[in-house]
Amino acid sequence: MTEIIIQTKKEEKQIALIENGNLVEYYEEDKEYRRREGNIYIGIVKDVINGMQSAFVDIGTEKNSFIHLKDILPKIDETKQKQDENIEISQVVKCNQKLLVQVKKDSNEKKGARVSSHINLPGKYIALLPNTDIVTVSQKIEEKKEQERLIQLVKANLTEGNGAIIRTSAQGKEKEVIEDIKKVENKWNRIIQTSINPDLREPQLLYKSENIVEKMLMDLADNHIEKVTVNDKKIKKDLENFKNENQEYQDLDIVLKEEENLLNLYDLEKQIEKIKNRKIWLKCGGFITIDKTEALTAIDVNTGKYTGNQSLEQTVFKVNQEATIEIAKQLRLRDIGGIVIVDYIDMKEEENKKEVQRILELELKKDRSKTQVEGFTKLDLMELTRKHICSHKD
Repeated sequence: MTEIIIQTKKEEKQIALIENGNLVEYYEEDKEYRRREGNIYIGIVKDVINGMQSAFVDIGTEKNSFIHLKDILPKIDETKQKQDENIEISQVVKCNQKLLVQVKKDSNEKKGARVSSHINLPGKYIALLPNTDIVTVSQKIEEKKEQERLIQLVKANLTEGNGAIIRTSAQGKEKEVIEDIKKVENKWNRIIQTSINPDLREPQLLYKSENIVEKMLMDLADNHIEKVTVNDKKIKKDLENFKNENQEYQDLDIVLKEEENLLNLYDLEKQIEKIKNRKIWLKCGGFITIDKTEALTAIDVNTGKYTGNQSLEQTVFKVNQEATIEIAKQLRLRDIGGIVIVDYIDMKEEENKKEVQRILELELKKDRSKTQVEGFTKLDLMELTRKHICSHKD
């Protein structure tokens, strides 16, 4: 059974995704913190900086947002084309110009939000990419025939001038995908109509992105989330409104338990406490350590108490295998984003390295976030990247 638990306290909201009693995703939200990632605004260009090929854009928030030239120029397929490097940003935008942008990374204490004019408008089965001709399919759909079928289906039903990313949930679907395209394109048309209003002279929010729970429900459509348990009447009402507006969620059970500590369910407090530990023990007796820096997250694998009863290579391989499964689990649980470097225990046999990479790629398919495994470097470090599900204040 897959379910969501939302516990609201005075100062924060705790959101847990549970699969058969096990915590698989966990988020904490400060009540005063407003998530803006995914929001679409009409902004006003305030300053153009040629030396950085960038501009600052007022979107109506405390700090001006930041946009780079590559996020203003028309989006291209970088595997087939190269951007003209001789273009100056001052040729493209001017001060006081209106600009339709989407927040790609939230602001923090030091910096304003990073924005882009390359819009990604999510639906249940596709994410619309307006003003492009790019149609691509989720890497989690591996069958070539299904990839080709979906690409042809989407291209045949998209309005000219729009592209799309076909989501994993579209696999095996047809009518639902066509309906989703219409729904998302209608949403985009409403945004455009508002943005071209000549009376619109100040920065304005045109589209508010889905919250964490709504995003969960959309991303995990195939997992069929059966129940959401909350301890707050307002959140229950908001979820019921979402359910009424989206017919596909009519079977969703929304339960209110006002007086209970919901984290007592499934012994969640203990599971959450483990997420904060630097060291995570493996069943075999080995362990991993997770250290986050500003530039990347470093994960170290150690044999610990495990000595094995076979060769040294097999002992090392056994620990690395278990560590790989745990690493994929922890990336999702802790919502670790950016560059991740894993220092596995050295393996001499190439086949064992390939198997560890295969296991990692397989386990990461359970993650609804976009991940990319780059493989072992020359220094025998595993390199991968992962995109945050939820924007972080740090």
